[in-house]
Amino acid sequence: MATKGPMQDPIVDPMIDPRTGEYAVIAPGHNFRSVTQKIAGIVLTSNTPLGWFFGLLVGGGVAMGVVIGCTWLFIKGVGIWGVTIPGAWGFAIINFVWWIGIGHAGTLISAILLLFKQSWRNSINRFAEAMTIFAVVCAGTFPLIHVGRPWLAYWLFPYPNTMNVWPQFRSPLAWDVFAVSTYASISIIFWYIGMIPDFGTLRDRATMPAAKYFYGMLSLGWRGSTRHWIRYESASLLLAGLSTPLVLSVHTVISFDFAVAALAGWHTTIFPPYFVAGAVYSGFAMVLTLAIPIRKFYHMEDLVTLRHLDNMAKVMLATGSIVAYGYGMEVFMAWFSASHWEFFMMWNRMFGPMGWAYWILILTNIAIPLTTLWSRKLRVNVTFLFILSLIVNTGMWFERFVIVVTSLYREYLPSSWGTYRATKWDYMIYVGTMGLFTFLFFLFVRFLPMIPMSEIRMMLPQTKVTPGGQIAEIVSEEES
Repeated sequence: MATKGPMQDPIVDPMIDPRTGEYAVIAPGHNFRSVTQKIAGIVLTSNTPLGWFFGLLVGGGVAMGVVIGCTWLFIKGVGIWGVTIPGAWGFAIINFVWWIGIGHAGTLISAILLLFKQSWRNSINRFAEAMTIFAVVCAGTFPLIHVGRPWLAYWLFPYPNTMNVWPQFRSPLAWDVFAVSTYASISIIFWYIGMIPDFGTLRDRATMPAAKYFYGMLSLGWRGSTRHWIRYESASLLLAGLSTPLVLSVHTVISFDFAVAALAGWHTTIFPPYFVAGAVYSGFAMVLTLAIPIRKFYHMEDLVTLRHLDNMAKVMLATGSIVAYGYGMEVFMAWFSASHWEFFMMWNRMFGPMGWAYWILILTNIAIPLTTLWSRKLRVNVTFLFILSLIVNTGMWFERFVIVVTSLYREYLPSSWGTYRATKWDYMIYVGTMGLFTFLFFLFVRFLPMIPMSEIRMMLPQTKVTPGGQIAEIVSEEES
């Protein structure tokens, strides 16, 4: 609430609730029709913005790095990468863990916040779920090409065969296959189920026969009847219940890739919760990276409000604090364990040849975010949050780099010490997955509703029963 002058009435910000002082989840003045027209108009318009074509072209062009890099990899072998002994894990595992972490925010927003009945999730859950799926696609690329023979990847599954060649279930690589495939399957189903009511709306509003057929097929005969809504709500709750353990289990299993190894810096019980918190931290940073340009480009400031940005910044503050605690515990245990190997690992991580990477992650993951996100003014500063989200995701990548590289390139015997230097092919494939992610996301925002219309309608004041007996606004599907 701001004042216009000393003798004048205060100017009331319509986006701030005068009772709580919190920003509104949805701007006042919307009704069922305006919400539907605003969201469906982006999908059903015949005038695609030129900026969308430019973004799609750039994303597709950068994504060619994956095609070129993988083609040359299959021709020449993994020797084109910077991996060597003892640093046999490099960009492939670093990027795999980084992309899986980015996908965590979508599941948390969709499942856990749904179970806790947090209505502010409704404006961001759809593209957060899409982000999860696209991040898993990018992540899944790296283990396949890292094993060197991706055409034999089916050996990791317990398929029936006469040769009795079964996976080694004591290997974390097999655990990753089951964890990530389950995570991807549940995320895709949850994402699709949530869009069925919106597909029905798009089917009814579409004017082109091809669009009517396409969205009609995806809507699975949705009519918006009471029976359909009951089944939809039941399915959403069941899938949320299945997805909630995945938020904890998937990155916990990923952390076991390191924790089960008898290697200084990896063999620690702090990794599972530390990895999960870091995944949510980087995931929400990526949601901010996507949400801020989208709300600006498509003029969605009235649906993705400062309340959403503020709440996501608070989640980042909480998970970032857990990550900072994990960093502190690593240093403490290296000293408290009285292990020469652990102490040297931490000293080398901080002051060795690659110590610069450790201090970059401390600066970007702790120093900058955790000293600024306490301020509400900065949490609702859109420009600052966008820059901070890029800083955090950079820091989380360096965290994975430090964990993977610094524990490997200087291990127990000085005679086996080496170094790690990524090659142009490492960078090409990594940057190419960023282009692939961008390309898929641009397709999503153009052809699918990026914000759930049905859930936004339920948040409108017209749907609330008032003490005077007012009931929900009733409009036909044609009017909405």
